[in-house]
Amino acid sequence: MTLELHHAHPWDVTPTEAIAIQRELAPLVVEAPVDWEAVGTVAGLDVSVRGDRVRAAVVVYDVRQRAVVDQATWEGPVAFPYVPGLLSFREVPAILPALEQLAVRPDVYMLDAQGRAHQRRFGLACHLGVLLDAPALGVAKSILVGRVEGELAPTKGSAAPLVHKGETVAVALRTRENVHPVYVSVGHRMTLPEAGRLALRLAERYKLPQPTHLAHRLSYRGEL
Repeated sequence: MTLELHHAHPWDVTPTEAIAIQRELAPLVVEAPVDWEAVGTVAGLDVSVRGDRVRAAVVVYDVRQRAVVDQATWEGPVAFPYVPGLLSFREVPAILPALEQLAVRPDVYMLDAQGRAHQRRFGLACHLGVLLDAPALGVAKSILVGRVEGELAPTKGSAAPLVHKGETVAVALRTRENVHPVYVSVGHRMTLPEAGRLALRLAERYKLPQPTHLAHRLSYRGEL
């Protein structure tokens, strides 16, 4: 598919310049309701790094048919060092060429990463969502910033806010009974309750929602 990038910027930058770009783009993140009747597909995205090589994987999942309708990978050199909080500069340059290979344009982008649950409120899911001007969310396996407030029951669907500096930036969500939660945050153009409901709805068999679970397998194995 052809990508139209909004607010495009250079990727060959220093960490200091990358932080400045995040701060410039973070106010562009929109939290607004999604027209769910128009949502038929969710793209799960994941990126693996081995040595100096990176592989980005995207799996487009039809949420009504519960089936994969498209997939793609892209491999190349790692373009940015590992710096906590700057993951998007390491992974988005690999994700974009993977997306360009798709025949199906996804309605929502779900990333195995942070969205607003980030020290500058601009994690990978926010960065990609703003660039594509599309609904996006992050479903992370660990906490980058903040702490969970309140008790999280062991049952599937239990949730508690993840709070950083007095702001709720994500929801800790148990997607399977007696399994560690995932941390769901807004990327762009959706609300936090919607992001949590979508992640729970698509957590069919595993801890991760099916789109990102499959993208993780494709990224690390090269096949579903």
